[in-house]
Amino acid sequence: MKAGSPLGRSVAETIAAGALVNDDIITELVRERLGAEDVARGFILDGFPRTEAQARSLDEMRPPESLIVILIDVSEDAIVRRLSSRRICDACGITQSVAAGEKTDREMCPYCGGNLVRRADDEPAVVRRRLATYAAIATPVLDFYRASHGTRSFIAIDGLRHADAITADILTFVARRDGS
Repeated sequence: MKAGSPLGRSVAETIAAGALVNDDIITELVRERLGAEDVARGFILDGFPRTEAQARSLDEMRPPESLIVILIDVSEDAIVRRLSSRRICDACGITQSVAAGEKTDREMCPYCGGNLVRRADDEPAVVRRRLATYAAIATPVLDFYRASHGTRSFIAIDGLRHADAITADILTFVARRDGS
C-alpha cells in the first residue's frame, strides 16, 4: 500500500471501505512473503488466515504441525472503543491513542506538533461493519483450527488484560508446546 502499486491502492480502498481483501490476493501475498529467507526460523501472522480457505492454504504452505494458532479474544465494544481512540499524525505518521472522550478542535502530535487524525477505517461505523464481516467468517476458521490442530497448537487468550499478561500466556503456551 505504501508503495502505491495498483494492488496496494486496491487493497487500501477495500480496507478503507471496511471490507476484507479477497482470499486469492491475500493468500498469494502471504505465500510470497513466507517464501522469503528471513522467515525460515519463524514468523508471526496477524490477521491471516481470515477464512477457512486461507487456513487450508496455510497448512499447504507450511507443515500444519509447525504452526501455533493464537486467538487474542476481545469483545466488539472494546475493539470499537480502542480503534476509535487511535490517531495517526499527518506529519510524522506515528500512530497513537488519545484519551477516551477527548474532544478538541485540534489534536496535536506530542512528537512533532502535526495534526492527529482518525484513519477512515477507524470510524466506529466502519469498524463495526468490518467486525460484522469478520464475525461471519471467523467461526469456521476457529472451528477448523480447534478440530485440526487441537489444544496442542491452538489457544484462545483473553485480550482485555495487560499486554504483559497476554505475552506471558503466549510464551508459556509456546514453551510448553515445544517442551522447553
